[in-house]
Amino acid sequence: MKKLEGKVAYVTGSGRGIGRAVALKLAREGAKVVVNDLDREPAGEAVAAIEALDGNAIAAIGSVTDADFADRFINTGIDAFGGVDIIVNNAGYTWDALVHKMGDEQFDAMIDVHLKAPFRIIRAASGFIRAEAEKEAAEGREVFRKIVNISSIAGMGGNAGQINYSSAKSGVLGMTKTMAKEWGHLKVNVNCIAFGFIETRLTEASDEKKTIVVEGNEVGIGIPKKLVAGMQMMIPIGRAGTPEEAADGVYLLCSPESNYVSGQTLIVGGGLTI
Repeated sequence: MKKLEGKVAYVTGSGRGIGRAVALKLAREGAKVVVNDLDREPAGEAVAAIEALDGNAIAAIGSVTDADFADRFINTGIDAFGGVDIIVNNAGYTWDALVHKMGDEQFDAMIDVHLKAPFRIIRAASGFIRAEAEKEAAEGREVFRKIVNISSIAGMGGNAGQINYSSAKSGVLGMTKTMAKEWGHLKVNVNCIAFGFIETRLTEASDEKKTIVVEGNEVGIGIPKKLVAGMQMMIPIGRAGTPEEAADGVYLLCSPESNYVSGQTLIVGGGLTI
């Protein structure tokens, strides 16, 4: 039997990159997955990839920062699959600038996507989780649920040019520890992954100036090749991680083996810390 058989997992930002790899990993282990992306096409492709594995998935399209998204996201999974067992708050992007060049909108955008959105999603799931946990306790059963919040080594040690991103990711650490204490009695393991240098379209080695548009804002992507080479020299394993390796770290905190692990931050960075 697969270790996540019968579980329902919610993964934000799972149409591309790390999120997609997480969704596929959880599906391979038997979970039914609620996929999310800003755009319909990558979300549909992720659902199709899961179905090709004989898995079950459904898409909830839209921005995690929309006021109505959290309730719609959670209700999509409850209506389709009847449960809330795993939540992976993965969606996000970077929008960098030095502090003297950063406006309020740019700062707030990172807080909204990386910190406020996970808060709203956890809150939206609280009614279902509390009711189910109380019922299970009355029956004398322990049923563990998992929340994995995604942070970064930038949230642990800071990073020049990312006061907005680093502040938001640091806030995720506090959110994780608080929710582990609030929901421990409900048998919810709340943990955090702090990623190091993982290869995605946002971190692609490139000397070309590339941008993407996220919710109407043009943000830069890619890292100069010389800087990438320097970063890789700092990683003890000697290279960046793949999205699949990042997903393996998330899976560790979704698996039954983590039932007595809560309030922790696991650095997935090839030995790179802060």
